[in-house]
Amino acid sequence: MTRIVVVDNHGQFTHLEQRALRDMGVDTDMVDNDTPADEVDADGVVLSGGPDMDDVGRCAEYLELDVPVLGICLGMQFIAEELGGSVGSGEYGGYADVTVEVLDEDDPLTGSLAPETRVWASHADEVTELPDGFDLTGRSDVCDVEAMSDTDRDLYGVQWHPEVAHTEEGEELLENFRRICEA
Repeated sequence: MTRIVVVDNHGQFTHLEQRALRDMGVDTDMVDNDTPADEVDADGVVLSGGPDMDDVGRCAEYLELDVPVLGICLGMQFIAEELGGSVGSGEYGGYADVTVEVLDEDDPLTGSLAPETRVWASHADEVTELPDGFDLTGRSDVCDVEAMSDTDRDLYGVQWHPEVAHTEEGEELLENFRRICEA
């Protein structure tokens, strides 16, 4: 059975990420972001959303585990900033229902959602510059970087929350991540 660990960055929806994976039949646990990476035994890692980029604990260590990583909202922003990209304040701000244009139908994470998908996302902060090695895989009229992928390193990020009911194809995105972890 595929095992995916959700790293808790203290976001309001983190428990829903774990529940959505469990409901899909994934063996999953949630760990605090201060858990040492060598204590994480998983086929994949989800870096949850959260309120504060200064409170991401040991998230940098999880990028070195040699397993696929999916960053959600703050998790994606952390990946971008940690690997040399940039994050800034979004023009829009709070949560909203957004239409995301999926840019690469061959992308293993978002491609099956092409040509577009409706999502629930916060844009208080957002990725403003991709790190080296990442491709832009989703954008919207309120955010230039809604999704990014580095398939060589199996690192992925989405600005939106696939675990909430307002996101139309959230379960499909999480299923795609499970398939990446099983490959």
